Amino acid sequence: MPTPHPADAHDLIRVSGARVNNLRDVSVELPKRRLTAFTGVSGSGKSSLVFGTIAAESQRMINETYSAFLQGFMPTQARPDVDVLDGLTTAIVVDQERLGANSRSTVGTVTDVNAMLRIVFSRLGDPQIGSPQAFSFNVASISGAGAVTFEKGGKTEKERRSFSITGGQCPRCEGMGTVTDLDLTQLYDDEKSLADGAITVPGYTAGGWNMRLYRESGFVDPEKPIREYTDQELADFLHHEPVRMKIAGINMTYEGLIPRIQKSMLSKDREAMQPHIRAFVDRAVTFTDCPECDGTRLNAGARSSKIRGKNIADLCSMQISDLATWMDDLAEPSLGPLIEALRATLASFVTIGLGYLSLDRPSGTLSGGEAQRVKMIRHLESSLTDVTYVFDEPSIGLHPHDIDRMNTLLLQLRDKGNTVLVVEHKPEMIAIADHVVDLGPRAGTAGGEICFEGTVDGLRGSDTLTGHHLDDRASVKDAVRTPSGTLEIRGASMHNLQDVDVDVPLGVLVVVTGVSGSGKSSLIHGSIPSGADVVSVGQDPIRGSRRSNPATYTNLLDPIRKAFAKANGVKPGLFSANSDGACPTCNGAGVIYTDLGVMASVETVCEECEGRRFQASVLEYTLGDDDSAGGAKNISEVLELSVAEASEFFSTGASRVPAAAKILGHLSDVGLGYVKLGQPLTTLSGGERQRLKLATHMGEKGGTYILDEPTTGLHLADVEHLLWLLDRLVDSGKSVIVIEHHQAVMAHADWIIDLGPGAGHDGGRVVFEGTPADLVAARAGLTGEHLADYVV
Repeated sequence: MPTPHPADAHDLIRVSGARVNNLRDVSVELPKRRLTAFTGVSGSGKSSLVFGTIAAESQRMINETYSAFLQGFMPTQARPDVDVLDGLTTAIVVDQERLGANSRSTVGTVTDVNAMLRIVFSRLGDPQIGSPQAFSFNVASISGAGAVTFEKGGKTEKERRSFSITGGQCPRCEGMGTVTDLDLTQLYDDEKSLADGAITVPGYTAGGWNMRLYRESGFVDPEKPIREYTDQELADFLHHEPVRMKIAGINMTYEGLIPRIQKSMLSKDREAMQPHIRAFVDRAVTFTDCPECDGTRLNAGARSSKIRGKNIADLCSMQISDLATWMDDLAEPSLGPLIEALRATLASFVTIGLGYLSLDRPSGTLSGGEAQRVKMIRHLESSLTDVTYVFDEPSIGLHPHDIDRMNTLLLQLRDKGNTVLVVEHKPEMIAIADHVVDLGPRAGTAGGEICFEGTVDGLRGSDTLTGHHLDDRASVKDAVRTPSGTLEIRGASMHNLQDVDVDVPLGVLVVVTGVSGSGKSSLIHGSIPSGADVVSVGQDPIRGSRRSNPATYTNLLDPIRKAFAKANGVKPGLFSANSDGACPTCNGAGVIYTDLGVMASVETVCEECEGRRFQASVLEYTLGDDDSAGGAKNISEVLELSVAEASEFFSTGASRVPAAAKILGHLSDVGLGYVKLGQPLTTLSGGERQRLKLATHMGEKGGTYILDEPTTGLHLADVEHLLWLLDRLVDSGKSVIVIEHHQAVMAHADWIIDLGPGAGHDGGRVVFEGTPADLVAARAGLTGEHLADYVV
C-alpha cells in the first residue's frame, strides 16, 4: 500500500493548535490507513493528543448525529481545545479501563458468549427446560398473580392473571455463586457495651448515627456488655427484621447488624470498596462456594439440561481454548449461523492470547491488559473498514513471547484499511509502526510538544529521549544479594497452580516471571497473606473525582492545612476547597458547569474566585516568610506548586512542615517531581497513577513489598529510575517481590521465579528458580530465551 502524499488531505488526519491539558499548541499530520505509534515519557501529552483530542472529537461528532432524544441519555462531551481537526473517521477506543466490576459480570457476559450459549442450550439441551433466560444466572424464577388493565368493547376492564418467569438463577446465592459467613468477633467486642463503643465495624463511630441507632433502639440495654445479652437481645441486635422508628426526631430504619452490613457492604463489589472497608471485609467475611449450586450460580433446572453430557455451567468453567475445541464437534444446521459466530468469538480469544481464561471468570478480576484484549475481541472479526482504532499500551500485561502475537493483530487491523493509533512504550511494538510521533521533551509543563515525527529509524537516530533509549539493553548482575531468610509456599493450588512448592528468598529483589496466565499473580497474591508486614501495590485503578488531586490522594493536604491553621490561628477546614473554605459560587470547583441539555455542557472559570476555588478571605492567610526565597504563599498558590517546588518550600524556614516534606519526598522518589499538587487525578496518565499509588505506600512499615508490574506506563528512560527505587527499598531492609515482564527488571533481579511453561492448565508450575545469569545461561523456557536475546 503506497504511503499517502502529505498534500492529499483525504489521506491525512490533521490536528492544528491542540491545547488539551499540557499540550502546547500542538500541530501534527497523521497518515490514514497506517499504524502510528505515539511515544514519550509518562505525562508528556500522548494521551491528551490521542484520546483527549482526536478520539474525543470523533466520538463527540458521532454522538451529535443521533436524535436530541437519544443524546439526552448519552454522556455529553465538550469540544476539545483545538483550532482545527480535519480528516477524522469513526474512532473506536480500546483502552485499559477495567471492565464492569459488578459481581454478576463475567468474561462470558461482557463478550456475549454466554448469551449465544443460552440460545444453543434452549434449542439443543436435553431435557428442554425453556427459553434462553432459563439458563441465565441473572434471571430469577418468579411466579405470582397481579391485576392487568385492558380494553374490551370500548370499556376498560381489570382482570387478575397469574404469571411465571423461569430463570436460571440459584435461589440460595441469588446467582452470585458464593455465600458469606461473618466472623462475629470482627463485628463487635462482646466485653464492651454499646455505650462503650462495642461495634467495631467501619462507620460505626461513637457519636455517629449508626451507633446511635443501635444504642437508642430500645431493643437492648446500651449499658450492658454484649456477652451478657439474653438470647432474645442478641437476636434483636444481630438479626432483627427492618422496623421504622424515630431517633432524636429523625425517621430511621432499625434492623439487625448482620443484615445491615450485608446490604451496605457485602452487596458491593470488592474492587469498588474504599480501602478501609475492603480491609474490614477481608477480615470479617468468609466467601465460600454456594452449597446448593456448587458455585455455578445456576439452579438445578438449568444444570439438568445437557448437550453431549455437558451442561452450560460445565462449558463456562472450561478453559476457553478447550471450549473452542469442544465446539468444533457441535453440528446443528438449524443453528448454523449462531454456532459459527460462537466458534469465531472463541477462536478470537485464543488468537489474542486469552485462551487460558474461562467464561465464568469475574470480569472485575481481569488485569488492565486482559481487559483491553477482551475489548479487542469484538473488533477482530469486524468487517468495518476506514475506522480509527485507538489503543492505550496494548503491551501491558504481555510477556515478550506474547507481544509478537499482539503486533500481528494490530497489523491485521491496519491491513483491512483502518487507521491504527497506539500509545506505547515497548520498543518491540514501536518497531512495527509506519509512523511515529514523539512528545516531550519531558512531562507536565515541561512536555506537550512534538519532539519528533517520522519513521522508526528516524526516531532511533533523533536527538530525543525516546530515540536515545530505544535500543537500550541491560546486563545481568555480576554479584547478587544474599537472602536474609525464606518464605515457604507449599501446595499452592489457587486457580491454575498445580500444587506448587517454592521458596521465596527474603531481603533481596525477587522477580516473578512467566507468560500471561501462567499463574504469577495467583502464586504471589494468593499465597502471601496480606497483613501489617506486607505492602501490596497492585493494578487496581485509582478512584476519584475531578476534585481529587495528588495532595488529597496522598493525605498531603492534612499536614498542610494544619500548618496554615496554626500559622494563622484559624480552623483547618478553611483550607479545604471541599469544606469551609470553598468558594460559595462554584462550591470549590474553580469552574462553573452550565448544562445546555442535549448539547455539551459549558465550562467557564468562576468569576468570583477566578478559578482559585477558595473564598477571597481564605486567600489572605499565608504560610511562610515574605523574605525567604519562596516567599509567603496562600493555599491556592501552594496547590499550584509542583512536587519539586513544594518539597523545597516545606523543607526550610517558616514554611517548614516535616510531615508534608516526607510525603513530597516519596512523590519525588517515584519520579513525580513535575506533577502539581492540585492537578486533578483525572488528568494523570496511567503510569503517573501507578507511581502515585506506589508513593502512598513508600512510608509504610511493611517488611515485604509486592509490586505488580510497576513498569506499567513507564518510558524507557524511567525504567532505570525504577530500578534505583527497587534497590533503595531492598537496601533499606525490605523484601521486594516484583511481578514483571520487562527484561531490564528481570536482569536486575537477585532471584527469578519463572512460571509456566504455558498459560492456563498448560502453566501453573515453576519452570525455573535461580539467578538471572543462570536463567540466561540455560535459556530455560520462553522467559530464558527472550532474556538471553535481550541482555548484553
